[in-house]
Amino acid sequence: MSSMTRINRFLASAGLGSRRKCEDLVRNGAVSVNGNEVVDLSVKVDVDKDVVTVGGKRVMPPGKTRIFVLNKPAGVLCSVSDDRNRRTVIDFAVEKGCDKRLFPIGRLDMYTSGIILLTDDGELSYRLTHPRFKIDKIYVVVVGGEVADADIDKIASGIDLDGQMTQPCRIVLLERNSGESIMEVTLREGKNRQIRRSFMKFGYKVKSLHRKALGELEFRDLAEGDIRALTAEEEEILRRQTGLSQGVGK
Repeated sequence: MSSMTRINRFLASAGLGSRRKCEDLVRNGAVSVNGNEVVDLSVKVDVDKDVVTVGGKRVMPPGKTRIFVLNKPAGVLCSVSDDRNRRTVIDFAVEKGCDKRLFPIGRLDMYTSGIILLTDDGELSYRLTHPRFKIDKIYVVVVGGEVADADIDKIASGIDLDGQMTQPCRIVLLERNSGESIMEVTLREGKNRQIRRSFMKFGYKVKSLHRKALGELEFRDLAEGDIRALTAEEEEILRRQTGLSQGVGK
């Protein structure tokens, strides 16, 4: 792509859908360039300088690192592909109009819903998944039965799971009754199925598990199944948390 290109071609190349779909976005007033609404399909943008937004969300040009956030439904795998042909987050993202050359940052198990990032930025992925960068991952967990305070304290302090000690975590009890207990759990590590296995060790079954936030970012606008690119502000926060704050869309 040359530095100057028509707005609909830019949007299509950035993964927002077919050329015709992108033309409709422009005609419907959803597109702005440098803060100014654009409805003329003849408008050209400088992919190296201009800031293009759709519905208020910044669109990154192809060739730049991109970061998307997905509110993953339960039942979708956090992997690039699956030899059993089960639906993956990449399949899901492509169906929603995103580029298939992405990969998930970290994992949520198949039956866990919530926030997962997809990117083509390997260094950011490494920093977000490595414990030494201390990025909080915040979950809401619904457990069958009335979980005892003593068991909550033990899990929060760190327990042995198959010969490995978990790191201390933060657990806040939100609601408890005879039928279930609802808690907010904050982790800085991500052992395989750690939350489910921790409660199971004390005889409790996790009924549902949802990741609501990563560090300072909660993405409250995302309904289940929604996916979008990070805003410039969100990407800056993410890079600052991981020590990669070098400006957005490097």
